[in-house]
Amino acid sequence: MRLPRFEYFAPKTLEAALGLLTDKGEGACVMAGGTDVVVKMDLGRFKPKAIIALQGIQGLNEIRFDAKQGLTIGATARLADVTSHPDILKHYPAVANAVQAMANVQVRNMATVAGNLCNAAPSADSAPPLIVMGGQVTLASVKGERRVPLDQFFQGPGLTAREHGEIMTSIFVPLPPPQSGASYKRISGRCGVDIAAVGVGAMAIFGGKVCKEAKIVLGAVAPIPMRAKSTEALVQGKEWTPELIEKAGDQAAEEARPISDVRASAEWRKQMVAVLTRRTLEEARERAGLR
Repeated sequence: MRLPRFEYFAPKTLEAALGLLTDKGEGACVMAGGTDVVVKMDLGRFKPKAIIALQGIQGLNEIRFDAKQGLTIGATARLADVTSHPDILKHYPAVANAVQAMANVQVRNMATVAGNLCNAAPSADSAPPLIVMGGQVTLASVKGERRVPLDQFFQGPGLTAREHGEIMTSIFVPLPPPQSGASYKRISGRCGVDIAAVGVGAMAIFGGKVCKEAKIVLGAVAPIPMRAKSTEALVQGKEWTPELIEKAGDQAAEEARPISDVRASAEWRKQMVAVLTRRTLEEARERAGLR
C-alpha cells in the first residue's frame, strides 16, 4: 500500500522536537525506531500529517547505569543495545530477557523500548518486567518534565498517560534491592517472531527465606499489562514452597481477563498464565539467591 503524504522533520535538539510537536498540532507524531509507526502507515491504520524523527537528537540513545541510583534507558536506545548492555545483563536480566525475546534481529536493530511502551499494546514484552521493577518514564514538553510510574502509564490498548505535546525521553529503573530477583517469561505462536500471546513478569524481595514483597504483572491477558494483586498477596509474607508456587499459578490464572483471538483462546491463555507465573516465581527466587 502506498504511504499517505506527510511532512518529515529530523530535529537535532529536544527543544526543537518539542517545538515542532506543539506547532504541528494533533496531526503530528514522534518516531523513534519506526517499526510500529511505519507498519501502521503501510496498513492504512495511521495517517499522520507530520512525523518528527528523534534519532538525530544527541543523548537520547544513551544507556546509563548508576550503582547507587539505577538504570536509565534513553528513548532512542535500540533494543539490540539494551539486550547486550553489560550492566543490564548483570543487574536487570529480566529486562534483557524480555527484549531478547522480542521480534527478530532486524527489528531489534531498529526498535526501541520507548516505542514499545508508547505503542501501548497489551502484549508489550518490555512492560511487565519494567513495571514489576518499579520503572518510571520521563515525559517532556515545552512546559517542562514529569515522571510517571509505569504502573500508571497504560490506560488501554494504544492509550497512555502521555499527553499531546509530550515526548518520552527516557525510562528509569531503580537499583534492585538486596536479596531480590526478577523474571519475565512469554509464549507465542511463532517464538519471538510473533507478539506474545501471554507474558508474565515477577519480582520478589526476600528476608531470609520469606518473601517480604512481590509484584506480578500479566501481559496480553487484559486491556493493559495488569497487576495480579491477589496473587501477590498470596505469596507475600511466606516461605515459597512448591505447593505455594503451584497455588500462585492457579490464582494468577483466575485473575487474568483474556480474550480469544487469532493467536490463542481465552482458555489456553489462562492455562499459560498459570504455567508462566510458576516459572517466573521460581526464577525470581533463584535470582534472589534462593532455591
